[in-house]
Amino acid sequence: MILLDPKHPNRSYPDLRSSEIMRKTIAFFEGKGKKKLLEDYYARLWYADFLEFVGKERIFASICTPAGEGAPDARWDTWRICEFAEILGFYGLQYWYTWQVSVLGLGPIWMSDNEALRKRAAQALEGGGIFAFGLSEKTHGADLYSTDMVLTRDGEGWRANGRKYYIGNGNEAAIVSIFGRFEESDEYVFFAADPRHPNYHLVKNVVASQNYVSEFELRDYPVREEDLMHRGRPAWNAALNTVNIGKVNLGWASIGICTHALYEAITHAHNRTLYGTRVTDMSHVRRMLVEAHARLVAMKLFALRAADYMRTAGSDDRRYLLYNPMVKMKVTTQGEAVINLLWDAIAAKGFEKDMYFGQAAIDIRALPKLEGTVHVNVALIAKFMPNFFFEPADYPEIGRQDHDRNDDFLFNQGSARGLGQIRFHDYRRAFDGIDLPNVHVFAAQAEAFREMLAAAPPGPDQMKDVDFLLASGEIFALVVYAQLILENARLYDIDEDLLDQIFEFMVRDASESALQLLGQPSSNDEQIASCREMMRKPLHDAPRYERVWSRHVETLDGAYAMRP
Repeated sequence: MILLDPKHPNRSYPDLRSSEIMRKTIAFFEGKGKKKLLEDYYARLWYADFLEFVGKERIFASICTPAGEGAPDARWDTWRICEFAEILGFYGLQYWYTWQVSVLGLGPIWMSDNEALRKRAAQALEGGGIFAFGLSEKTHGADLYSTDMVLTRDGEGWRANGRKYYIGNGNEAAIVSIFGRFEESDEYVFFAADPRHPNYHLVKNVVASQNYVSEFELRDYPVREEDLMHRGRPAWNAALNTVNIGKVNLGWASIGICTHALYEAITHAHNRTLYGTRVTDMSHVRRMLVEAHARLVAMKLFALRAADYMRTAGSDDRRYLLYNPMVKMKVTTQGEAVINLLWDAIAAKGFEKDMYFGQAAIDIRALPKLEGTVHVNVALIAKFMPNFFFEPADYPEIGRQDHDRNDDFLFNQGSARGLGQIRFHDYRRAFDGIDLPNVHVFAAQAEAFREMLAAAPPGPDQMKDVDFLLASGEIFALVVYAQLILENARLYDIDEDLLDQIFEFMVRDASESALQLLGQPSSNDEQIASCREMMRKPLHDAPRYERVWSRHVETLDGAYAMRP
């Protein structure tokens, strides 16, 4: 089974330390128990016990320190990072969040030439420290152009003044990596700040949760040369490249949340009788559970494959810059779809305070809205469409990237420019040799979209029409999603029945997206005709559907329940 099962964590690792990290993290939460987990969640209790655990066991020190910067077991290994994010999401988004913002806070540090600061960060991680990423502001959000954090020359150093907003861990971070600009030159800068300094003023926690998502103000905060990480264009690149590293973790949090909720929902529904009928024998409930499971498996297949491309990235292979925002945008919105299906299946049970599901239903909504909204990420990936469809390049095939190595390139990504020049391998190769009815239908839909882009590409006015770009971007995203799912289905030997079940909802989603594009006020007659060609009915196979239910979904009844 490809889904996480905390009772039988079976992901392969080439080293004992990685397996130990996952087992100990699972054991911490199982030892805490569901009752205490939920009590802390609803009481909005700061997770000091979790931070004590990760400090004692050197968890963050091992997985958040690049090789050569810390202890021998430390490396930045996306393969193990993905499962760690999934496990944290499985038990609670709040635990994932304090780790995620530490990842973001560390990004500009590890990308810096400031060796002394990197050493400070490594020592802080060994001491159990957490980190913060001071980018967003209340008025401007994450609009880097408009930062009001200003450094004014003061002798040999500077004085920093300004506020930051929505900054996780801003209360207890060992180092806060802050983005601002120099008053004298207007050039950008990243610098390190200490929340314990008297000129660092913590204003408030802006959310009602276990997390501390801070607003803070610097008032004449002294900044020395040794506090600087980046200045000028490198500071801009560090901001965007850090997000490139961290945004994939949002998809993994969604996968973890949905997996826990799926176990709860199936076990509840399958053991409940209404009007003399087992609930899962009701056709609509069974359909919801089968589709939720299929969507979740697809989420994980795509995210795993995107990680492979992230690990093999280099200056001449930047395909990850399409797949990363796809994990953030597509996987997280699919997570919402999974929770919606499960909630419809279990109805009022999803509101109960002793169910993990109530927490999941709230937290799953956050992930599409963080690290850039879905709309921002769809607009980003639209830049890749021309080369993706019409200028394929030759790349060697890559396999599963589960090796125990440091992902060096992530902290040496270079310029954040030039997205329109990135080339991709031919997506159509992923469909070759797969003889499944719904895969064939989807391939025809993808080809109709490609032909539309060739014959009737978006005109100048449509390129300025955000709604039109979003509608076409959703179809593009589905093609990319299908490609990586098919590539990984081979690597993970996914059952053909399950794969065709996945493409049943993919065909339906593509048809719905085509209808959205057709309905745009600016769509022209040629585009409308192409959209009609894309609108296909999925091929339902009743025996295949029942095999998926019995072999993949029904077997999850009672397969996992968190220790009370």
